[in-house]
Amino acid sequence: MLAEVKPAARPLSPHLQIYRWSWTMAMSVIHRATGCALYAGTVLIAAWLVAAASGPAAFETAQWIAGSILGRLVLFGYSFALLHHMVGGLRHFVWDLGYGYEPETRMNLAKYSVFVSGGLTLLVWIVVLATR
Repeated sequence: MLAEVKPAARPLSPHLQIYRWSWTMAMSVIHRATGCALYAGTVLIAAWLVAAASGPAAFETAQWIAGSILGRLVLFGYSFALLHHMVGGLRHFVWDLGYGYEPETRMNLAKYSVFVSGGLTLLVWIVVLATR
């Protein structure tokens, strides 16, 4: 008769029920989400360029869509995603240089990346709308 083999007692891998949700975790998720949003937004920009190359009627339609309230919301979201992804990339660049690993600095970099990217987005839109 074969003896029953019991599995070795191994530690469980950490998972979301063990970790406390933190700013750095949230910014990691948002950085990935903005990267995905940039793919979709780039497809829309390519469609706009194709419309521009297709002639005045197609370009006028694309401009009307981009100028609508929904179009402007999409453009605002795209610009936020672009700037937030850039700020997140700069945060990672600082870490790649070997700085900012202290717990307080790491959390502050994560917290302030939201405010910096939001402020930059508003600044870009204020400048664009003021120069029209």
